[in-house]
Parts: sequence; structure tokens; C-alpha cells
Amino acid sequence: MPFKNRREKQNKHEGCRVAYMSKLILIANRLPVTVDIKKSGEAAFSPSVGGLATGMSSLSKTYKCVWIGFSGITAGSIDRAKYEQINDALVNKYNSYSVPLSNKDIELYYNGFSNKTIWPLFHYFPFFTSFDDKTWESYVEVNDKFFRTLKGIYETGDLIWVHDYHLMILPGIIRHGMPDATIGYFLHIPFPSYEVFRLLPWRREVLTGIMGSDLIGFHTFGYVRHFLSSVQRIIGIDNSIGQMSMENRTVKCDSFPMGIDYRRYSDYMNNKKINREIENFRGSLIGKKMILSMDRLDFTKGIIERLNSFERFLEKYPEFHGKVQMVIVTVPSRTGVDTYIKLRKLINEQIGRINGKYNTLSWSPIQYLYRSLPFEMILTLYHCADVCLVTPLRDGMNLVAKEYIAARVNGDGALILSEMAGVSEELGEALIVNPNNREEVADSIAAALMMPEEEQRQRMLDMQRRLRRNDVFQWSSSFIEKLSTVKNIEEEYVAKILSGNNLKTLLDTCRGSASRLLLLDYDGTLVPFVDKPDAAVPDHDLLKILSGLAVNNKNDIAIISGRNPEFLDEYFGGLPLTLIAEHGARIRIRGGEWRTVNTMDTHWKNEIRPILESYCDRTPRTFIEEKEFSLAWHYRRSDSELATMRAMELKGNLLHMIANHNLGILEGNKVLEIKSLEINKGKIANFLVTAKKYDFILGLGDDVTDEDIFAALPETAFTVKVGFGPSKAKYVLDGTRSVREVLGQIGAV
Repeated sequence: MPFKNRREKQNKHEGCRVAYMSKLILIANRLPVTVDIKKSGEAAFSPSVGGLATGMSSLSKTYKCVWIGFSGITAGSIDRAKYEQINDALVNKYNSYSVPLSNKDIELYYNGFSNKTIWPLFHYFPFFTSFDDKTWESYVEVNDKFFRTLKGIYETGDLIWVHDYHLMILPGIIRHGMPDATIGYFLHIPFPSYEVFRLLPWRREVLTGIMGSDLIGFHTFGYVRHFLSSVQRIIGIDNSIGQMSMENRTVKCDSFPMGIDYRRYSDYMNNKKINREIENFRGSLIGKKMILSMDRLDFTKGIIERLNSFERFLEKYPEFHGKVQMVIVTVPSRTGVDTYIKLRKLINEQIGRINGKYNTLSWSPIQYLYRSLPFEMILTLYHCADVCLVTPLRDGMNLVAKEYIAARVNGDGALILSEMAGVSEELGEALIVNPNNREEVADSIAAALMMPEEEQRQRMLDMQRRLRRNDVFQWSSSFIEKLSTVKNIEEEYVAKILSGNNLKTLLDTCRGSASRLLLLDYDGTLVPFVDKPDAAVPDHDLLKILSGLAVNNKNDIAIISGRNPEFLDEYFGGLPLTLIAEHGARIRIRGGEWRTVNTMDTHWKNEIRPILESYCDRTPRTFIEEKEFSLAWHYRRSDSELATMRAMELKGNLLHMIANHNLGILEGNKVLEIKSLEINKGKIANFLVTAKKYDFILGLGDDVTDEDIFAALPETAFTVKVGFGPSKAKYVLDGTRSVREVLGQIGAV
């Protein structure tokens, strides 16, 4: 069973323990129940059959599923007693808890920030985007209202799954109030590229809000890539295969393409009502092939562009006049918003113009339906459509394409699909088009209409197999399973934190020892990393801690750093410490003279330096650090994506050059360092360990170079990785502040 999916509760009356399942708390803008107030004043409830609600039904076998969202009834719009009665009914009948939103909340949070800021911006329509402080403030307030509702029902061990763009900052609010909560977040719309996302004034707040999650899900890997790029560029957190570390936590980002309830669309042929609808509709299509377009009214759906392409098809392929019927279904949406009112008017005018241009007494090329349709009619249209035209300008997923494929029980039909829809990454057998290319879409319509039936069936069969396997139930289950995995990784990390019993063991061992060796990395361990390495100088508190350790004759302290001897001498030369520079190339024992560990040739630098200089010229804000026995190319301050690409390119070029020089490339934290293979932190650590008998050894480091130290130390040593990430170390600390606290406690022993 998934982690923590069972708790035990003491039954005081029976004196026994009863096991029960954890709750899965699903949080979305709207509850999966529609509440309708009739003229009589009575409330009518109708459960949603949407994809999200359906997908969660499979999880009810493992969890008690509870929903939090807006009921659709604003606080103050009806009698308070009636309002409370509705909320009680939602809880008792549907396990749904309503968030009390006002009309002002709906106007500013929902119509405002959610749908006038996030929706257009994330769909690449910045010219439709509004940036308003008041709507942002309302967005924050409403997200906090969702949290307050959650607080009333949350219990330790529950899983929380937050959905969509209306609640992007909610995970961060939950994390602040419930640090140990297990939180998943899924965005159902596209996540835009960094260049678009950076336009948002509250970009940092949105990212840190989402990063409050343990697992972040998107429909496609492209959205994952955009999100990770924005996280790195805006809040400076890198990832390793989508895994990040934030405030002592593991955060995982991955793609989970949402599916549909496949059988709901495929198992309908025994339904007499649907069969009658199909028969009646087919009667109106005698001698014609049908092209279906079905969308919610929205500027992102590309309806105007689709009509332009269909008009071009009629111009270019007159042989289809009178032989095709395009059925356009547009579901009303945001009917009071000016942008949508204008869009509807444009669509009406465009359809009227095309029909006026090509109408005959017996044929009108476009049939237009502006309304919501019952499910039976939707299935009828899917079944009868020879071609389904799904060409949004931008879409997070688009389930219409999947529904059409599932409904093609005869195995024929053709799907024309926009490359801008997330679903295009799954349905490569469709005819993929650029929705802005009228010529390409027009040609694809003709190709679809003329496609041999055998080819139609093969394409359709491949897509149906894939969608049948990856349905909405698989989507929800795989997300929760991944959430469990991520949380387990975090729990393993927490178990290794040097605190509590772990720290007590270390201090007890130190207290009972007569001879101690402390091996300390510098950058990232004793001081935080900064953009300019020269600025990372030791402060008074650090020098005081090291001085306190050094005056104890039991302690031998060695700073093993990539820094040069001059830097270490300047700041630590007055302390009785062993200083090791350039990752082990130079050593100075307790105030003695600097000496070179091995005699090494450095003529190779003349060949390598010009290459590094050329990469500095091509990559802004990178620089070269020259040490006595190495050259380092730093790219911490440069654009992350460009620098990462350049670093891979540089590494490939250098590998060919250094093969005959006994050199190696050390990949550190945003740095490539070329040095002799004889230089190794592990070798110098081994030299110090074997030089004297120690009964307490501590190794502290944060970088990949410090892994050599951890590997070289004996099993009895205490090895500590600073920061999150895979490591050979036994323990972890979250940062330099924790390192100093531990060193201070050792100094007091």
C-alpha cells in the first residue's frame, strides 16, 4: 500500500486499535458537484462527470476522497441558514467542503487574476493580459481561504492534491502552515516559456508557491522544461532530472498526460437512445462527409483561424463543394467578458460570410451550434464525423481529440491536430499541423477526406491502444504513486539529517575521543556560495568557531579547498590549521611552509587557456580562474541554459585535448576545472588520516569533489553532505548555518 495510507486510532470504548485509510484531499477551484437553487428555494445537487472527478473515483478504493472547492453559491447571496444547510449537504452526501467566496472574490480572484492574467499569459496572449495589484491581492486572499478550509479537516498522514492555475500559490501557503504535509500539485494548462512567464510581476511568488509541493505535475515534458527553466532563472534552484531541493525538502517535477474515461466513449453501441440519434443525424449527411469542430468559446482555441483554413480548403479544393459538411460546436464561456463577446461576434460574422459565399439551394458548408450539448449528442457527433479538426492556438492537453478517438468504434476516421496542443505529443499518428498555417491545414483537410480506409484504421488503432492503456484512472494513480515515491525519498533524507539522535551519537563519540580530525570544505560548507567567489570571505563568527576548535589540543583541523594558497593564507594563516589548496595540490601543516604534494608539469595550460578564453567570449558573465596547477571556467553568473550547453560543448572539446596529458576535468558547482589526475581531495584526506591515529574523524563537504573525501575516510568516520543530493556521506546538513551550529557544539565538547 502507498506510504502512510493507514493510521491507527485508539478506540477508547473498546480498548482496541482500529486501522483506517488516510484521506486524499482534492483541492480545486470548483467542487465536483453543481448546486442549483430552484425557484422554490430548494437546492438541487448534480455530481460532475468531468475528467478530474472521474479520475479520482479509482482512488476511492485506497483513500477516502474529500474535496475542497467553491460550490458556486457565493456567501451572502442567499439566506445564511440556507447557505449552511447547502454546505452541510455537500459534506454529508458528497464529501465536499465549500470555500466561502464572495461576489467580490469571484470578480477579482476568478474573473480577474485567474482569467485575465494567468489564463491569457500562460496561453501566450500577453496582449490580452491584465496586470492589476488588486486582483493579485484578491488571488492571495482567496488562496488563503482555501487553506483555512483545509485546516479544518486535515489530519496527519492525509495526502493533499491541489489542482490548476486558480491555486498556484496554495501549496506554498500549506507548506508554511503544515511543514510536514504531503502535497501534490497539477497544472492543467500550459506552463509558458521563461520569456513569457517573466512578464508576470508576481513571478517569484507564483514559483515559490508551486514549489511548496512535493510533486509538481504537467501534461507534457515541454511544460516541465519551461517550469524548470523559470525556477532556475528566477529563484536560482537547479534540478537533476526534474528533482530539486528546497528548504530541506525534495521537490519533483514530471509530466503526467491526462487521459479520459475511455470506456465511457467507446462502449455506447448498445445504447438505444444514442443509436437513434446516430441514425437521425446520418440521415442529414447523405452523400456528404462530415468535419467536426468542437470547442469551448475561447480565443486560445483558434476558431477564427480554423474557419480561415476551412475557407482556404473550399477555395483550393472545389471538387468537395456540396460533398462536405462542417459542424462547428461552440460551448458558451465567460459570456459577460468583452473579449469573449467580441470573439463570438467575429465567429458569427465569419461563418455567415463563408456560408454566404458558398451556399447553394441544397448545401450550406457550415452548420453552427452555439450551445452546450448533452452527452448523447456529443457521442453522436463523434461517431458520425469523418474528420475531427482540433486546432487550438495553444492548449494544455485537449481531451476532445482523445474522446473522438475513443468513440471511433469502427476504427475509421481521421484526426487533424494542432502541434500547439499538449495532446499532440501522445497522438503522433494524427495529421499534425500548425494552426496558423492556412495552407497546411487546408491541405490536411483534403488529405484526411481522401485518406484510404486501411490507413485510417491503422492510425486510429495505434492511438486507441495507447489511450486505452493511459486512461484517466491510470493518470490519477500514477500521480499518487509518484507522490508516494517522492515523499519516501524525502523521508530517507530526513532520516539522515544530522540532528536529534544522529547528532547525539556524533557528540558522544567526540566527547569520548582523545584525538580528533576535522576535514572541512570551504565554499558551500563553511560559507555560502555567492556569484563572485572572491566575495565569499570568512566572517567573524566563522573565525571565532574555528579558533575555538583549534585551541583544543585534541583537535586537528584541516580546510580542504579549491581555493589558492594566497586566499587561504590571507584569511586563515593566523590560525593553527592545516590548509590544503587547489583540491589537494598544495598543503601547509599548522603554520608551516606551503609545499607541493607532487611535482607536476603545467605547460598544458598554454594550450587550454585560449580555449577557455574563447568560451568566455561566447558566454557572457563567465570567467577563468587560474591556479598554480589548474584552470577553472566558472559559469555561475551566466544564463543557465546557455552556460549548461556551452559547458557540455567545452567538456567534449577538452576531452580530446587532455587525453595525453594525464589531466582530468572536474565538474563542480557551475564550474569546470582542468587539473592533473594526481590531484584529488580523497588522496590528501587519506594522507592526513594515516599520518596519525585518530579515534574521531569528521568530514564535511557539499560538492562532488568532496565525495572523494567521503570515500577515502574509514567506516567509523562521520561523513556529512551539506545540501541535498545523492552522496556517499552518512549524514546531511541543510546549509552553512547548520554546519556552524554543529561545529560550535563540537567545540563545546
